[in-house]
Amino acid sequence: MRYLIVTFVFLSMFNIGFAADNKISPPSAYPEGKLGELVKLGEDLMNNTNVHELTKRYVGNDLTCTSCHLEAGKTSNKYSTFIGTAAAFPAYAPREKAVITLEERILNCFMRSMNGTRPPVGSKASIAMTTYITWLSEGYKIKMNTIKPVSINNMPFPLKRLKAMLNKADTKNGNKLYGEKCLECHGENGQGADNGPPVWGAKSYNMGAGLSNNLKLASWLIFNMPIEELGLSDKDAVDIATYINSNSRPDFVLKEHLPNKNKLGVYNTNQ
Repeated sequence: MRYLIVTFVFLSMFNIGFAADNKISPPSAYPEGKLGELVKLGEDLMNNTNVHELTKRYVGNDLTCTSCHLEAGKTSNKYSTFIGTAAAFPAYAPREKAVITLEERILNCFMRSMNGTRPPVGSKASIAMTTYITWLSEGYKIKMNTIKPVSINNMPFPLKRLKAMLNKADTKNGNKLYGEKCLECHGENGQGADNGPPVWGAKSYNMGAGLSNNLKLASWLIFNMPIEELGLSDKDAVDIATYINSNSRPDFVLKEHLPNKNKLGVYNTNQ
């Protein structure tokens, strides 16, 4: 469980026949000129969100975007990739009960997964991160999502089976498995370590983040953890997810994560 995430979807939402084992890969070269510079800046922000000068003021914990999206979203692992994501936007977001842009989706993560403050729309950091993810979607046909703000490249999963298991989740077994498979990277008290982010406590994601939902966390764990030894069973993933989320983490009150109205957005050009 080295990394955390927020994104998952059924391919059936799009009625597109991608096989689960299809390989995906990022573009082979960065764009030239100023656009390429901005793409590289966006990638840097993904990897160093909590320490970069442009974003650290908006982050309230020890997570980065790469904590959720392996390899800054360049991974071929479809359960955490950014590849193809931009093609799904604008999209309807049931949580926000509105159609949102890719930029808005990114900024909302700062409030929830990062337990911080929403950066201004149109700010340099916001545009750079949006540009980076859009670059990773080159060649993908636009297919705006009317159901959830997620892309065709996210791994499908039989959620009904997991839902049934959640009713019989064993947090004691989850605690035991955490000690065997997760503690080395994430710490005895979930506080994180040199090679893994915190998974509960004040420096982890808050109660408004997607991973605070046991079903979403269990789904992601199955395909991503342990990072060097994949192969958690559905039952083990459910037990570990339930144990992790049984521990304390910050609450989420929307108004506490929104900036003053005059800082919600900026006019970002010179003319």
